[in-house]
Amino acid sequence: MSQKLENTMKKISIAKVVLNMGVGKSGEPIEQAKRALEQIAGQKPNSRNAKATQRDWGVHKGEPIGVAVTLRRQPAVELIKRLFIAKGNQIKGSSFDDFGNLSFGIKEHIDIPGVKYDPQIGILGLNASISLERPGFNIRFRSKHKASVGGNHRITSEEAKAFLKKEFGIEVV
Repeated sequence: MSQKLENTMKKISIAKVVLNMGVGKSGEPIEQAKRALEQIAGQKPNSRNAKATQRDWGVHKGEPIGVAVTLRRQPAVELIKRLFIAKGNQIKGSSFDDFGNLSFGIKEHIDIPGVKYDPQIGILGLNASISLERPGFNIRFRSKHKASVGGNHRITSEEAKAFLKKEFGIEVV
């Protein structure tokens, strides 16, 4: 056989995209961040609560201080394309970790295509985290006979960069 077959278990795909806005205080800023994330993702976000009390900042344990939304499958892929356009299709190499994950920030949420400025919301920044996976990664989460993903099956930062360059046409700086 002259043609080389690709191993289907080595195929990389998008696991999920998490958008996070850390506001730092509850009340109206949380509601503004929820409206902004709903406008970006088209999905209802949930609040993230403080894990500990910080008296200097006026934050109490259990008080909502941020909002996040998780997208999977096709909506995640469509959002990733818009997020990369907002970043100018360039991502720093330091944004990648050793396990096929990528995180970056966007300073103004109105830079994302399809998001219009709303005076009631204002301009907010957000963090985006993209997680990549291969078939068989759910071995970590199943209820019976949990196991870790083998070293040869993990996604390296080089493989993640090559995947995003091929699928989305981004440039790693």
